[in-house]
Amino acid sequence: MAATLIKGSEISKQIKEELKQKIADLKEKHNVVPGLATVLVGEDEASKVYVGAKEKTCKELGIHSERIDLPADTREEDLLALVEKLNKDPKIHGILVQLPLPKHINGTKVLYAINPDKDVDGFHPVNIGKMMLGEPTFLPCTPHGILELLKRSGTETKGAEVVVVGRSNIVGKPITNMLLQKRGGNATVTICHTGTKDIAAHTRRADILIVAVGKPKAITADMVKDGVVVIDVGVNRLETGLVGDVDFETVKEKAKAITPVPGGVGPMTITMLMSNTVQSAKMHSGIAD
Repeated sequence: MAATLIKGSEISKQIKEELKQKIADLKEKHNVVPGLATVLVGEDEASKVYVGAKEKTCKELGIHSERIDLPADTREEDLLALVEKLNKDPKIHGILVQLPLPKHINGTKVLYAINPDKDVDGFHPVNIGKMMLGEPTFLPCTPHGILELLKRSGTETKGAEVVVVGRSNIVGKPITNMLLQKRGGNATVTICHTGTKDIAAHTRRADILIVAVGKPKAITADMVKDGVVVIDVGVNRLETGLVGDVDFETVKEKAKAITPVPGGVGPMTITMLMSNTVQSAKMHSGIAD
């Protein structure tokens, strides 16, 4: 029996409807409009598409959006000055500097310059530290989206054997930590990477398998057990179209549930960015949940 599809495109719509109501309540009851500033340096086409999608989603939800496009030769000190200006702007509750930045700009320095209370991407070391400690904070958007996919698909994480393939700072490390948290996933988590001797020996144990390695069809049917829940974070462009890091056609025959590519994890990232922006607006305005 083929797996149930965990459709991020549909779950994302559910969350957006919830956010619309929260944003409407903020405006009506507190005269607060959540505000997101996106900064794009240079002409990277993928970044332009991504920033455009964020603008469109802000408009859809009723979030105030400010997009600042800067030339590729922008000086680092000028970008840092802009970040500081946005830090002080009361209309802006979230700041997102789109990566990658031109090589002459120190991306880490720029990231660290963002006020942690406006770091809606969840990558500032202060927020990463809070996440590690299990304190309330902005969670990185893609891992946060994965948690929502698991939760809203009815997948039980408590006590589950979770295997994460990939140790990136964007997905692998944070989702591992989130699922370890007693109030987050309360799961037993193994993380595999390029130094793991026998990845298949680990993935075959998984009740929940999360794959983010950037290699098309890296996980095959012989590497998973029957009844596994698979979250495929990868997006790889082949001549035949977009595929994930999991061999979808064969793995879906063994899995209990699986995310498609596209339409799985991808739609959740921007949605959780919007959720963080709404959370920030409430926090800055002293509004309790």
